[in-house]
Amino acid sequence: MAGGGVEDVYGEDRATEEQLITPWSFSVASGHQLLRDPRHNKGLAFSEAERDAHYLRGLLPPAIVSQEHQEKKIMHNLRSYTVPLHRYIAMMDLQERNERLFYKLLIDNVEELLPVVYTPVVGEACQKYGSIYRRPQGLYISLKDKGKVLEVLKNWPERSIQVIVVTDGERILGLGDLGCQGMGIPVGKLSLYTALGGVRPSACLPITIDVGTNNETLLNDEYYIGLRQRRATGEEYHELLQEFMNAVKQNYGEKVLVQFEDFANHNAFDLLAKYSKSHLVFNDDIQGTASVVLAGLLAALRMIGGGLVDQTYLFLGAGEAGTGIAELIALEMSKHTELPVDDCRKKIWLVDSKGLLVESRKESLQHFKKPFAHEHEELKTLLEAVQSIKPTVLIGTSGVGKTFTQEVIEAMASFNEKPVIFSLSNPTSHSECTAEEAYTWSKGTAVFASGSPFDPVEYEGKTFVPGQSNNAYVFPGFGLGVVISGAIRVHDDMLLAASEALAEEATQENFDKGLIFPPFTNIRKISASIAAKVAAKAYDLGLASRLPRPDDLVKYAESCMYTPLYRSYR
Repeated sequence: MAGGGVEDVYGEDRATEEQLITPWSFSVASGHQLLRDPRHNKGLAFSEAERDAHYLRGLLPPAIVSQEHQEKKIMHNLRSYTVPLHRYIAMMDLQERNERLFYKLLIDNVEELLPVVYTPVVGEACQKYGSIYRRPQGLYISLKDKGKVLEVLKNWPERSIQVIVVTDGERILGLGDLGCQGMGIPVGKLSLYTALGGVRPSACLPITIDVGTNNETLLNDEYYIGLRQRRATGEEYHELLQEFMNAVKQNYGEKVLVQFEDFANHNAFDLLAKYSKSHLVFNDDIQGTASVVLAGLLAALRMIGGGLVDQTYLFLGAGEAGTGIAELIALEMSKHTELPVDDCRKKIWLVDSKGLLVESRKESLQHFKKPFAHEHEELKTLLEAVQSIKPTVLIGTSGVGKTFTQEVIEAMASFNEKPVIFSLSNPTSHSECTAEEAYTWSKGTAVFASGSPFDPVEYEGKTFVPGQSNNAYVFPGFGLGVVISGAIRVHDDMLLAASEALAEEATQENFDKGLIFPPFTNIRKISASIAAKVAAKAYDLGLASRLPRPDDLVKYAESCMYTPLYRSYR
């Protein structure tokens, strides 16, 4: 048809199917595109004037509602789901549709929604990530990208990144190797950096490094989204990580915080040791967990009396978390007593899968366990170790559920007036014991905290509220402190400062309920306090680059925090 016509449109489209086209995009979002942009979309909250100015008239139903009204509706919908994974999927959909509403929801309902976007539900989400995968979140760097990692980083649309959370998926929570499907963890962690620590969402970058997986179920799963090969190890693995770390520094500069997340033990310690001298790196499993647990211990001691140095510690589990916590306790003890760290370590005993770490086993132990192998006869079981060492503090980081048996807890209660029992493994099914077991078997004397949340427990007419030793208390505030001070390295003293700041937040009112951690409802205020203490320590150590130093660091931290209220558009 001459001059083209309606029917010809389809012919034209077919004629150009083979041709290369340029996917142009506009710089100012308006109309349909604005509704598809999660950062600026407000759904039905666009005002009459905004609907006219931004070509939205007719693209939305006529009703205009407030952000609070939207929040109420979504919470109503979320509560109607009976399957936790459906709640997770609904939250992820919201994050991709309306970023500010997602964070408003998370901040205002933190105690209810934290278990959805983080442990325990995120664990199930990672296991099924291939099936529930919709839109890509974060960056995937695989062995295929070797030699091109910098180009891959440049594909990410944001330029000013402040925090990266990276995993290789080898040890996701207590669930093991989930390969590329571990992406759920960096995504979840960074949503907490924003909601709880106030780091801008656009400054956060989740990354998964896919080097294969040794999980046979995933390799045979038709919906698996990662490389279908066994894990690369040794030189091949370390070369890719080296290229990645160099590319991060080259692309984003010296002051981007790289948080290693859920790497297997053998790599986690090596990577932290290797890059902590040259990069701003932090391992949440080793350092974050340790910082929160130390805060819990400091608070527990305010409740039961005595100092860190007066206790005897026994750990079940001698991996990243166990040795990380043990080392930080020894450092804090040494700082306050001026005893050498080696002497402080002698108060701390660890049990691994083969039994108590003792001098006679030293030759066969991995390097990170060796400092905690002391003179003692060999003991094979936890119960034997408890009876022999008579600890005042028992900490579980084994990843194995039901290991704090009735005999173990009764033994702890028999020689301690108030035994401190921390059952830290995630998710809930892997917890060493439940809150109910701890309180019942100790006849209500235990000071208890867990890694995953437990409901309050009634025992002989008294209600006990178990504390959750959740890393989300520390890492968001820690990250904010690093960002606002422009720190260029992470020092152990900054972790100790975070622990002390968190311990100070627990009040007598909390202690009366048996709670050693403050409630999550005040988390943004707590994060600002932690950020201020961490930043102050970075300035004291000469590691901060943002000068001059602000006079009031708490106020400064609060002023830097992202708020998810809707903005008005011209």
